[in-house]
Amino acid sequence: MARILYFASFRERMGRTEEALTLPPDVATVGELVAFLRERDGAGAQAFAHPATVRAAVNQEFAAPGSPVQDADEIAFFPPVTGG
Repeated sequence: MARILYFASFRERMGRTEEALTLPPDVATVGELVAFLRERDGAGAQAFAHPATVRAAVNQEFAAPGSPVQDADEIAFFPPVTGG
């Protein structure tokens, strides 16, 4: 099972900080996981409504939408961060 972590606005919209999830066979990338989570339920539809603004990390390394994911991975989602 993959460990999915939600931070900041994703945590608020999903209503949880994390979940364990067996990835469906057609989910092999971060982008496909975002699409799956968006289509799964209303909370996911709200949290992932703007996929271009989703930031992710796979096993604590920044990941692009095309980055691979597997059932043993830790995948974290967080909003863009700006600094000053």
